[in-house]
Amino acid sequence: MSNKVFFKQIGGAHYKKYVIQPSRFINDNKILFAEGNAIKYICRHQDKGKKQDLLKAIHYIEMIIERDYEI
Repeated sequence: MSNKVFFKQIGGAHYKKYVIQPSRFINDNKILFAEGNAIKYICRHQDKGKKQDLLKAIHYIEMIIERDYEI
């Protein structure tokens, strides 16, 4: 994947402050969708969605638990 895409952000600048943007970390480490979204929402909560972003992260973590650990 081209490095140029990680310098582009549509709709704000809340990820640009990070040394490694969440999207790059998630993609480079081939992290699954739900895990990636939890990371994304945890990283941005202070700058964008506040409590709602943390609730979204919890929701994705609950999905992971149900997917991987519930019988």
